[in-house]
Amino acid sequence: MHIKIEIPPKLAGLRLDQAVVVFQSQISRSRVASLISQGLILVNHGCKRPGYKVKPKDLVEGDVPLPDQQDKKTLLPEPIPLNILYEDDYILMLDKPAGLVVHPGAGNASGTLVNALIAHHSVFGEQGWDKERPGIVHRLDKDTSGLMVIAKNLKSLEFLQKEFKQRRVEKHYLALARGENIPDAGVIERPIGRHPRHRKRMAILDENGRYAKTRFRVINRFSSGCLMDIRLYTGRTHQIRVHFYDQGMPLFGDCIYQERRFRKKDPMATRLMLHSRTLSFRHPYSGVRLSFEASMPEDFKTTLLHLSDAS
Repeated sequence: MHIKIEIPPKLAGLRLDQAVVVFQSQISRSRVASLISQGLILVNHGCKRPGYKVKPKDLVEGDVPLPDQQDKKTLLPEPIPLNILYEDDYILMLDKPAGLVVHPGAGNASGTLVNALIAHHSVFGEQGWDKERPGIVHRLDKDTSGLMVIAKNLKSLEFLQKEFKQRRVEKHYLALARGENIPDAGVIERPIGRHPRHRKRMAILDENGRYAKTRFRVINRFSSGCLMDIRLYTGRTHQIRVHFYDQGMPLFGDCIYQERRFRKKDPMATRLMLHSRTLSFRHPYSGVRLSFEASMPEDFKTTLLHLSDAS
């Protein structure tokens, strides 16, 4: 259901999530807060936090699922193979393949990483988790491969999410970027928010965007692009893709943030050339810093070979 609300003077100073519930009382405030945090409910076409204090004439707009849409069927276990690199009683480290959706959503009711986790261990089917995202600390886009840390209990989930939020987790990616005049290294600091017209896309928004920082370094050059090491300091949706597109060096295989002629089919890549290579964080129980690395996938190597042959 699409909502469009102009805040009346009498609600000025109220939290954003509370203000939405005033008009949509059939939906819980925690659910509304989650939708706001995901950027699905906007204020004046920009992202805000659930605790944002609304002002008179603020325009609140977004898509809110009806209660019967929220109460989805219980997620079922599915025997989807997982490449598990490490596991103990608190966490699970895996190398996600490209093409695997992390959790159920519109158009992906099954066949997700969450379905695989429920099949892997009974702990992910227990009560207390977010119903659609048990154990999910952070996400990777469907076509992004690589490392993900999964929490196996609520305390681990809370600890790890806080570590990500406070930027104590070190994340490095491999990416193949298109372009001929890419600098050897650099830092991109541009705010990112939901695209004002295309709701499934993100964009650089100088006024209403959220701070985002990406550092990159060229590893190898080809005639039409570069292999890069990328460090993420923040974790905005589509951050690397949006930052690189804005700088004129879009990723090979990106069907959204790309010149129009490459959006439907990229002759050099069968999927988005982005791989979560290393992840370093503190263990939620011992506090010991752990570091993991996921090797380069075969399709990534194939694209590298194509680029090398074409140079």
